[in-house]
Amino acid sequence: MQPHLATAIRFVIVLAGVSGLMVLVHRGLRLLNVRREAATGYALITPWLVGFLVFTSFPMIASAYLSFTDYNILQPPNWVGLENFRRIFTRDIDFWPAIRLTLLYAFLSVPIGVAGALVVAMLLANDLRGIGIYRTVYYLPTVLPEVAVALLWRWIFNPQAGLLNRFVVPVFRLFGLSRPDWFGDPTYVLPAFVIISLWGITGVNMVIFLAALKNVPLHLYEVAFIDGAGGWKRFRHITVPMISPVIFLQVVRGIIGALQIFTVYAFTNPTPRAGKFMSFYIYQTGFQQFRMGYASALAWILFAIILVLTLMVLRSSEMWVYYEGERK
Repeated sequence: MQPHLATAIRFVIVLAGVSGLMVLVHRGLRLLNVRREAATGYALITPWLVGFLVFTSFPMIASAYLSFTDYNILQPPNWVGLENFRRIFTRDIDFWPAIRLTLLYAFLSVPIGVAGALVVAMLLANDLRGIGIYRTVYYLPTVLPEVAVALLWRWIFNPQAGLLNRFVVPVFRLFGLSRPDWFGDPTYVLPAFVIISLWGITGVNMVIFLAALKNVPLHLYEVAFIDGAGGWKRFRHITVPMISPVIFLQVVRGIIGALQIFTVYAFTNPTPRAGKFMSFYIYQTGFQQFRMGYASALAWILFAIILVLTLMVLRSSEMWVYYEGERK
């Protein structure tokens, strides 16, 4: 019981410290003649602000500094300037294959994931008997641990006893192809991870689309039906424009998530000849080879790629995202 008691004491100390900080923030703002409601609001978000500064902002600043150093944890950082970035772009034989594999995965998995989640949400949007049970079942993958899911997919893709090969091997034999080794053959590694990404069709993405579909005004469908519009036209000219802000959100979230894929890759152990995803390459460089400065530089390059792609989607949203009541 002693370790648990020590943990409980630390928890109480942290809780008391955060509570005291909230009280000080509230009283300080009131002394500055800030309105009571505003002061209460700032006091309530103080724990989040502290967590953001300590666990997000400070690590980002430290990582930015370390990206210009040669740091191996055991010795103090040695400033090298742009040498890490120069080596990444000119001499690192693993960097460009990792970028290629990561971008290909994102460009394939994101459209499939968004379209699949929308299709599932449309099916679950029907008011049928027992539909709540189906919605619950399709949401369950969200609550499963990522490590357990990765190990499950590793078993499904097992070349000898995997569930998937029991179905695809007869088809492959019809075309004279050998049994696919999903994580051992570089040809099949990327398709395997795209198939795994279909897991994301259910869960949170489906629920977000379901909420968006439920908010589309029914009178728009009724008017379009009276005018003779078919199902496809109603979907194209009513459903898609009305939920386009949600589609935009899902595309951005999908790009960010796809470019940061890590857990499934780490626990499926694909062949090194297939390349590495950027997140795993950063982890391998930093926590296995202890080149923290070099890993920080890789991380900031990945951040820059995510930022550029997100800004591109944001700029393009003016052409296809519809906001009700917006004036152009």
